[in-house]
Amino acid sequence: MTTPSAPISKTALWAGRIMTALPALLMAFSAVMKFLKPASVVQGFAHFGIPESHIVTLGIVELACAIIYVIPRTSVLGAILLTGYLGGATATTARVGEAFIPTVIFGVVAWGGLFLRDQRLRALIPLRQ
Repeated sequence: MTTPSAPISKTALWAGRIMTALPALLMAFSAVMKFLKPASVVQGFAHFGIPESHIVTLGIVELACAIIYVIPRTSVLGAILLTGYLGGATATTARVGEAFIPTVIFGVVAWGGLFLRDQRLRALIPLRQ
């Protein structure tokens, strides 16, 4: 059974698409950098105390989360997976005393974009006007 909800305006839809594209593209770029393993990525992983052998595996997980997130039918699952991945990134950066706010903002943008473009999520979390 579906619940009726207000239609999404074109402005909200396009804002949601742009907000969705930003984290998806950044995660895809980050995954590709993990596959290429430039010295800066290897050094970054060493700085965070993560073994070099995990770089490609994390790249695969990151790319999978991004792909699942951009497919409309699986976007909510993708956002949940993306949130989990970013939670790990937030904990890792906080553990070494670095700024973790960017990863939190990144997650908020991902969910905000999904909220703006997906009526299922709007029905689940209705905001009052």
